[in-house]
Amino acid sequence: MNRTDGADQPDSEGAVRVWRGLADTSVLLDGFHAIKHALRFGARVPVALTSDRAGVLALADDLAPDVREALDGLVVQVPDERLRVLVPRLHPTAVAALAVRPAREGNLAALGRLPRTAPVVVLDDPRNLGNAGAVIRLAAGFGATGVVTTGTLDPWHPTVVRGGAGLHFATAVERMDVAELPPGPVFALDAEGEDIRGLKLPDHAVLAFGSERSGLSAALRERADHLVSLPMRPQVSSYNLATSVGMALFHWSAGRPPGPEA
Repeated sequence: MNRTDGADQPDSEGAVRVWRGLADTSVLLDGFHAIKHALRFGARVPVALTSDRAGVLALADDLAPDVREALDGLVVQVPDERLRVLVPRLHPTAVAALAVRPAREGNLAALGRLPRTAPVVVLDDPRNLGNAGAVIRLAAGFGATGVVTTGTLDPWHPTVVRGGAGLHFATAVERMDVAELPPGPVFALDAEGEDIRGLKLPDHAVLAFGSERSGLSAALRERADHLVSLPMRPQVSSYNLATSVGMALFHWSAGRPPGPEA
């Protein structure tokens, strides 16, 4: 496709048709940062639309020159009103893309592989889509092997992907039953557990966190090898889910030598 920075490029109609054909089966990447991260971590992105192509490329020049060339060849400008029909909750950066969801088989293989160099995070029946996205973003930042959810929440829901800023493509994200959890010792976070500060979390650990409302399910508690607790001042009832995951992953990472992660 030949692209210009015009208001409505000659190939915009074709790009819109491609979008409509893929929208029901693809992962919505809403906003510049989600697209940037997805491209960095190898996502297949067949179409990207914007109402401000020049602005998107300027953001790439400033914030992500490593993906600027890819964006230049990918992003097609369409009128703002048309884009907002396709993406009603359009990100302020006025760009969105569709990506191919990674194959479940590949994610399950990555989650089940031993030895591992980083833990798997398990969210046991989470209820808040934004919290799940924040956890995936944290897990990707720490280099966790993956994030598994149990229960009914879809970890690839558009709101979760938005909260994860496109970093679903930097780690393995899947929904599984408790009985199917990846191998490795399960360290389940619980207020009555052993203080995490006295423990060393192994690289092949499975770190499990209960739901925001009801905590660990009976099935997950039975599956746990260790119950561990985070330090908390008396009379404070709980931490936000993403905060708890961040604290546990930091504790794990503190036992590793400093240096860039793979």
